[in-house]
Amino acid sequence: MTAPFGGPARSAPGLPNLPTPPTGWPVGSYATYAEAQRAVDYLADEDFPVRDVTIVGVDLMLVERVIGRLTWGRVLMSGAASGAWLGLFVGLVMALVSPGASSVAAILVPLAIGVLFGMVFAAVGYGTSRGRRDFTSASQMVAGRYDVLCQPRNAERAREMLGKLAMGTS
Repeated sequence: MTAPFGGPARSAPGLPNLPTPPTGWPVGSYATYAEAQRAVDYLADEDFPVRDVTIVGVDLMLVERVIGRLTWGRVLMSGAASGAWLGLFVGLVMALVSPGASSVAAILVPLAIGVLFGMVFAAVGYGTSRGRRDFTSASQMVAGRYDVLCQPRNAERAREMLGKLAMGTS
C-alpha cells in the first residue's frame, strides 16, 4: 500500500489501514485523557504488553473556545503579518538566486508587496462575512470520557493492575 503522496504507508505493522471500531474489553474508564494516558503509562512501566491496549474517546464533542473579538484592526494586522512572512520568504529566495541584484531591495520589495496583498485579502475575506462572525476561536475535539480497552488475552491482568493503581497500591 502507498501513501497519498507516494511512498509506503506509514502505519505500524499489524494496525488496520482503514478506520475500524476498537476491539477489546473495558479495563478502565477515566474522565480526562490525561488520566487514561497515566493508566496506560503505568501499564507500560510495569512491563505490560501495551500493544494490546487502546484508549477510546467516548461521547465526542467539538468544543470551540472563543479567544477574542475580531475587529478591522486585528484583521488588517493579521493579514499584514501573514503577507509579510510570505513576502519575506519570496524575498530571501530572490536574494539567493539573483546575485546581481541588491540583496536589501530583493528582500524589501517582496516584503512590502506581501504586506499589501495580505491586508487586501484579509480585508476582502472579513468584509464578505458582513459581521456574521466577529470573533476568533480555537476548536478542539474532546470526549465525555476515555475508556481503556484491552485484548481479552490480557484484560483481566490489566484490570487488576489498574485497580491497584486506583487504590494507590502499585
